[in-house]
Amino acid sequence: MRILVSALAVLAACLDERPRPAPPLLTITLSMPTAQVRDTVTGTVRAEDASGVDSMWLSLDGGAPAGQDGQFATTVQSNFRLIVLAAHHAGDRIPIELRARDLDGFVSQRDTTVQVVP
Repeated sequence: MRILVSALAVLAACLDERPRPAPPLLTITLSMPTAQVRDTVTGTVRAEDASGVDSMWLSLDGGAPAGQDGQFATTVQSNFRLIVLAAHHAGDRIPIELRARDLDGFVSQRDTTVQVVP
């Protein structure tokens, strides 16, 4: 009888696969893939995580990141507007970096670029 109960417990544990901890899933959506000097880059950023998003940060061209508290929600989405500085020239690709941390301490990063046009 004890063996049967143990076998049933092992089988029951194998039926459902537990979700594995993973870093947040990040999305950057740009309104336009290009911008002029002194123009603004706009778009939407999104972070998703089953355990909850602690915070996310967005930076343009390695500048100081703008952050948002995730308030432990499983999905955090925000619109952004960043200014392209005059130091850039037509043809430059300006890096945009999004980072987010979940409640388990996992951090993920997603990068894209916007191209400067005349």
